Amino acid sequence: MSLLKELDKNLPSDAQISEAKFEGSEMVLYTKNPEFFKQSDQVVRKIVSTLKKRIEIRPDQTITMDIEKAKKMILSIVPKEAEISEIYFEPELGKVVIESAKPGLVIGKGGETFRKIKTETCWLPKIERAPAIDSEIVKAVRKLLHSEIDYRKTFLNRIGQKINSPPKVDKKDEWVRMVYLGGARQVGRSAIMLQTSNSNVLLDFGVDVGTDDIPHIDSPDFDIAKIDAVVLSHSHLDHCGFIPWLYENGYDGPLYCTAPTRDMMVLLCMDFVDVAQREGKKVWYKKKSIEKVVKHTIALEYGEVSDITPDVRLTLEPSGHLLGSSLIHLHVANGLHNILYTGDIKFGPSRLLDAASTRFQRIETLLIESTYGASDNIMTSRRDSENELMDLINKVMDRGGKVLIPSFAVGRAQEVMVTLAGNGFKHPVWMEGMLWDSTAIHTAYPEYMSKYIQRDIFHKGENPLTADIFKRVAPRERQKILDSTEPGVVIATSGMLIGGPAVEYFKAFAPDPKNMLIFVGYQAEGTLGRRLQRGWKDVPFGKDGGKTVTLPVNLEVHSVHGLSGHSDRKQLVSYIYNLPGKLERILINHGESSRCAEFARDAHRIFKCETMAPKNLEAVRLK
Repeated sequence: MSLLKELDKNLPSDAQISEAKFEGSEMVLYTKNPEFFKQSDQVVRKIVSTLKKRIEIRPDQTITMDIEKAKKMILSIVPKEAEISEIYFEPELGKVVIESAKPGLVIGKGGETFRKIKTETCWLPKIERAPAIDSEIVKAVRKLLHSEIDYRKTFLNRIGQKINSPPKVDKKDEWVRMVYLGGARQVGRSAIMLQTSNSNVLLDFGVDVGTDDIPHIDSPDFDIAKIDAVVLSHSHLDHCGFIPWLYENGYDGPLYCTAPTRDMMVLLCMDFVDVAQREGKKVWYKKKSIEKVVKHTIALEYGEVSDITPDVRLTLEPSGHLLGSSLIHLHVANGLHNILYTGDIKFGPSRLLDAASTRFQRIETLLIESTYGASDNIMTSRRDSENELMDLINKVMDRGGKVLIPSFAVGRAQEVMVTLAGNGFKHPVWMEGMLWDSTAIHTAYPEYMSKYIQRDIFHKGENPLTADIFKRVAPRERQKILDSTEPGVVIATSGMLIGGPAVEYFKAFAPDPKNMLIFVGYQAEGTLGRRLQRGWKDVPFGKDGGKTVTLPVNLEVHSVHGLSGHSDRKQLVSYIYNLPGKLERILINHGESSRCAEFARDAHRIFKCETMAPKNLEAVRLK
């Protein structure tokens, strides 16, 4: 291809390149010259500035050190304090993967240890963090990617060639439009198709966990054979839960997201299948299709600019919503149009995460959520919310009761955990459901958490998520907690009380006025959580034999809204104010219908630009 020829012109004559390939948007060169491999950094920087493409130099297998010798060499170079848990080699890629509890020591000051490994062994080091809590999901994902190296190499090269192919349509005929396949005027099944004159890019593809609704795959604008790429904002099921269905039904293109989003998605989608099978609901895809998702995922770092089609360039930035969650910035057709899709957003720091980013050069169209977009959706401050939560919990502890906090497995549970640990809570915190597995994944990616937690982990060696107060509970151990008179806190799934162990704890705790139920996240219309927020004092539950039993609700019920992973109305407006330049258009989505409409109306008045609250199946021409 012309780009490879251009690259060849910029390489030194003694580079001895044995293979040059695309890996997604990146260009990879394999060299037989050990000296060029060791000292190519300056040459690569110069080429990157010229071609505007990311380039990686890897060793040809003919120059790499023997694997056993290289392993011994690495162990002699890296200090024991790094706590290396595994070293394995990927000869096809010229890489050695080093998993360590303290990867900073494998990298070394100023990258010194990393460079020494590279120069002494002629292997390219890839350093991964070992989770502080053992994670079967992280292990399984990394093992799968390692076992599928040959497939991945071929797949990434195919995608790279497609990305770097010439556009099909001339510049004068370019256009851009958005089609809502879900998530418009509703919370659930987020799915938006970005269509350009050259590409079809799907933004999120989720399910409505309250109603079991799926995206509008019957829409004339949805053709699985024409999808060029999928971009995932974060791992909640209402954004990712239907992505494996794509791979079950023939899609074999890339999925772009952060690494923690990939791992969390696997956890939640596996559970989604299990729950559907257990409850006799329709199972939309097999677990094998979740493995296909992993094989086709291209994990990006925050701030990494990546071409994903011939005319669409992607950048992910932190959204502040949960671990690895991303704002999706799309640069279309060399500046024809710039789009920012927020997914779910929190424009305010928390103990767990930093606030959503506003670091963008240009945005013409903004797609923003409105979960709490109504004018009266004003939350208390983070500090006041933490104080409220701790006051409520401590009141129950003093009277010898128990607190139930229903929580989503990802995000709210960990926010509550770090709040409890940070406030010196001493009573047991029992955790059941996927919460523990999700927390384990968090410990593998502290670099995606707030600067405060990073400081505690990297500089103090303290991780609030591993505090002694947190106790993992297996289903068979639940009865011991229910029978115990010891005061404590239970955090369990599901977050809206639509199933899972949280419902069983609620049934046991509800009759006793010493106990308390605290909601810390959004409760969708039609869920048990929303009914209890509205003050229901008797809840019907079905029993075997078809009889209905009414459960008296005598425990206290409270909602602490300020701990939500979503922005309230003030933060949403503030976020838009802080974006660069003047927006041409704001599209409001991911909210109850009345909230979307109200926020669109008020945003037009405040920002003096076109605003819309589209409905599902509507298409909006952007350019």
